[in-house]
Amino acid sequence: MADVVNADARGLGAWHIPRSRGAVTGLLLMLLGIWGALIPFVGPYFDFAFTGDAWTWTSARFWLEVLPGIAAFVGGLLLLASANRATAALGAWLAIAAGVWFIIGPTLAGPWHLGSIGAPLGGSARQAVVWISFFYGLGAAVLFLGSTAWGRLSVRGVRDVEAARRRRERTTLRSRDARSETLAPPVSEPQVYPSDRPSTPVSGEGTPAGVDSAGSAVPAGGRTALGRHRRRDHNSR
Repeated sequence: MADVVNADARGLGAWHIPRSRGAVTGLLLMLLGIWGALIPFVGPYFDFAFTGDAWTWTSARFWLEVLPGIAAFVGGLLLLASANRATAALGAWLAIAAGVWFIIGPTLAGPWHLGSIGAPLGGSARQAVVWISFFYGLGAAVLFLGSTAWGRLSVRGVRDVEAARRRRERTTLRSRDARSETLAPPVSEPQVYPSDRPSTPVSGEGTPAGVDSAGSAVPAGGRTALGRHRRRDHNSR
């Protein structure tokens, strides 16, 4: 019985997945991506930033914060909206790459000449919170969500098989209905053929041979003999 079930489910759910599979993870990744891309521009209003003015564009902000923030947002959007396993997996890998870059980007900024992000504002406690909120903690959260999404996508579960089976049945029913509508003969109006003969014979017409007008049988030669007898009676008068 297990072999029959496995054979029947073979190929089902290989690419199609329920949209709810990555909905929550995708939404969280989108929010984290927005945070990572915008916080360096709005943080200075609250003295929660690195040295620099608000809404000031620098190469360091682009490479270390805006770019991975966009990648996390796009990855979350793909996970949220896609019902295809390959597209959702691409979104998960974008999120993983964004999380890794948030973590290692500040370390590589100097050797790769990506620009300087400055120093965090405030005391030691605030500086630690800034580093965690801008890079290390944010990257760890994005990396965790992306890895979790990829782990769920790499396994074909029972829900995937059931969703793919329902989708196949709906497609089969739609194609069958369309085929039946195409092959159905057109309904034509019934044709009325007139009768060659009237249903009620006209008096004196169409009387068959051997039958008089009253419907009585007449023997062969009866019409001629009857006519002669009538003429003989007329002459005798």
